[in-house]
Amino acid sequence: MTAATRQVFRLPDLGEGLTEAEIVEWKVAAGDTVEVDQVVVEVETAKAAVEVPVPYAGTVLRLHAEAGAVLAVGEPLIEVGPAESAAAPDVRPVPDAHPDAARYREEEQAGSGNVLIGYGTGHGPGRRGRRRAGGPKAPAAAPAPVAAAPVAPAPEPRRAGAPRVISPLVRRIAREHGLDLAAVAATGPRGVILRRDVEQAIATTGTPAETPAGTPVPAARPMPERIPLRGIRRAVADKLTRSRSEIPDATTWVDADATALVEAKDALRRTRPELGVGLLALLARVCVAALREFPELNSSVDADRQEIVRYGHVNLGFAAQTDRGLVVPVVRDAHLMTTAQIAAELARLTGLARSGGLPPEALTGGTFTLNNYGVFGVDGSTPIINHPEAALLGVGRVIDRPWVVDGAVVPRKMTQLSLTFDHRVCDGGAAGGFLRFVADCVENPAVLLTNL
Repeated sequence: MTAATRQVFRLPDLGEGLTEAEIVEWKVAAGDTVEVDQVVVEVETAKAAVEVPVPYAGTVLRLHAEAGAVLAVGEPLIEVGPAESAAAPDVRPVPDAHPDAARYREEEQAGSGNVLIGYGTGHGPGRRGRRRAGGPKAPAAAPAPVAAAPVAPAPEPRRAGAPRVISPLVRRIAREHGLDLAAVAATGPRGVILRRDVEQAIATTGTPAETPAGTPVPAARPMPERIPLRGIRRAVADKLTRSRSEIPDATTWVDADATALVEAKDALRRTRPELGVGLLALLARVCVAALREFPELNSSVDADRQEIVRYGHVNLGFAAQTDRGLVVPVVRDAHLMTTAQIAAELARLTGLARSGGLPPEALTGGTFTLNNYGVFGVDGSTPIINHPEAALLGVGRVIDRPWVVDGAVVPRKMTQLSLTFDHRVCDGGAAGGFLRFVADCVENPAVLLTNL
């Protein structure tokens, strides 16, 4: 096969200034037949998970990276040849990235149980079959009268560095048994430690010898776990580190009586349930109103040009905790929306965030952020600004507390509001005025409910 007949598809530009992506899962393997625009791999960028289609049709000759590898934009991703190339007798096939990869694929398709935990064995319900080049598979040979005991492949020589463990379940089993993974012989492809390796090591080690009565048995010391700082976790780390290193931030806070706000929310839920207006939507509406009064906080600093950039629109970000980590979707042009429209957009973006379906552009362009960390049961915090914005409002939990009203101590629904702001864009007077405006709206929200 000539080089001209091979098509190398490189990691494409995924937009939004992203320069790299981590391979999460391959949807195909070497030898599979693919069609134009077929999704072949799922990758994770600093902003979201993305399914990548291939622009060529033919036979997969090579996957240029394994799951877990990080590729820069423009690096080779997958190599595809003509569909008939796999069956041509004079074509030398391109090997997988490692000699054990072919054996691993055979085990996966045969349902041997030797695949990595969490990846299945090929016989689970709903698994999509892969089309192999070269026609239908030959009939399976008849089983031998006496089945021989399965023989595990010989462990690979130990490699320098930390042990390779992909499955969190394998790590957990080892940790629960006090097993040092560095001492476990790996039989998986490319030196990956599989579940069977850990179970074999536990069986070989056995239980601790009996000790005299009354003698304490020291507990096994758990080994530290090293987790790669990749994908969304690394993006969050980079952004927060940059925020703390570049922005001279300050935090101010106030206790607010949210009884009226909660009553308004409950009344809307009873009388207008179709609007779907919750506490977060009302707080978002409050933020938009406050930013109209104090536009200094709806800005960012251009350090290169030594300028404060003050925005005429409000793109309101809100912190959302997901299984993939903390993300900040952005409600664009929130200043043009009614409370009901804000509520609908919050619900839509939250659903996409939790399902991993947020497009990268939904996570950029914010001008101010709202963080309702009260959902975690905490009262206060000193939030870190979402760089390059200039401010962030944090809201603690709403809880019954004693409060003085008209000279009498009565139970009220109280919350703590925290504002972290960039001291370069304003001084404490503007920040305090903004926070006091928010607190006043929380305590008397009627003015915000006139345009639903």
